[in-house]
Amino acid sequence: MLARLPLRRRVALAYASLGLGLSLLFALAVTYMAEDYEYIVVTGILRGQAEDFAERLRVDAQATLPQARRLSGYLRRGDGSGSVPPELAALGPGMHELDAEGRHAAVFDIDAGRLYLVIDISAIEALEHYLAAVMVCVVLFGTALSGWAGWLLAGRTIAPVTQLADAVDALPVRPLPTHLAGLVGGDELGRLARAFDAYQARLVAADAAERAFFADASHELRTPIAVVQGAAEVLLDDPAADAGQRRRLVRLERGLGELTDLIAVLLGLARRSVYHAEDVDAAELLADAAVSWRAATDGGSLRIAVNASGTLRLPRAEALLVLRGLLRRLAPTPGVGQLTLRAAVGEIELAFAADGSAAAAAMRSVSGDAGITPTLLGRFIAHLGWQVEQTWAEDGRHCRIRLPPSVAETPKP
Repeated sequence: MLARLPLRRRVALAYASLGLGLSLLFALAVTYMAEDYEYIVVTGILRGQAEDFAERLRVDAQATLPQARRLSGYLRRGDGSGSVPPELAALGPGMHELDAEGRHAAVFDIDAGRLYLVIDISAIEALEHYLAAVMVCVVLFGTALSGWAGWLLAGRTIAPVTQLADAVDALPVRPLPTHLAGLVGGDELGRLARAFDAYQARLVAADAAERAFFADASHELRTPIAVVQGAAEVLLDDPAADAGQRRRLVRLERGLGELTDLIAVLLGLARRSVYHAEDVDAAELLADAAVSWRAATDGGSLRIAVNASGTLRLPRAEALLVLRGLLRRLAPTPGVGQLTLRAAVGEIELAFAADGSAAAAAMRSVSGDAGITPTLLGRFIAHLGWQVEQTWAEDGRHCRIRLPPSVAETPKP
């Protein structure tokens, strides 16, 4: 149960428990000393009175014993004479507490007989009761004060831990060098901060090694693809190639183009590249995307319309990469229908409408009917900070890209 409490509360509870224990010990010690002091004082007083009365009775056997409210004396002589209250008669020599009202009795054997002295110390008893009440207040106040002090001290002690935790929470996903040790001292917490710094340094080194690996992989993968793509282009230019061979070469070239784009997307995600936006003419961007996509596909009788004005602030190369990937999923190949590309303030729209049932049937065979969210392209779009809304139907498909404010369209002057 205590383990579930916040650390600051546990420290305050520990301080309160310590304060309670110390306060109880102090109260018990004071109470014990007060009782002991009372016994010493009363015993001393009564013993002195007994010695004084014994001396007086030795001189005058008929000397009068005191009969006051605070002190009373009784004597039972050796021959059995003398009036003694029944409550005292059965008492033996020594000190006795008669009742809770503060009456004490002392019995002494002297030459004249047995002397009984009764003293009323109710005022001292009242003082003891007051002292007990004060000790209860001391225990309560000491416990509360200790808990409050523990709460304050725990807050000051835990503050560097909280500061360190906030600094760690604020770290980005991408590994970066940190200097958390400068936020705290050189104690155990500083050692923990240095461990965080060392761990971040190892992550940065691993990230650098990973980036170098993907850079090498990018170069090595692109080279054979470029060779195959060049060979396909040469074969397509061969006038001796028949129609069937040309169709197969077109499909090969289209697949190589898609593979090239997928490799670029994969490497961009793996390397967590940071892309820099630039002002791009919206109409030119959409036209280039449509042209580059159609050049790599068999567009058939697909009609393309571009409706855009103004500029968009975004990374051009990556935007073309995304648009080509979306167009591959929107329109079937060969396509029969209308493909519309629009750009407005803060968004880009791509829409395809099929012509006839044959085109709709062709659309059902297009990969990506479930959308782009779980794909590499969807993750790449999220990495750019864009949002995509998709509507997938049998006779048409619509895709809207919402750009963040930092890359939204700005009108031409």
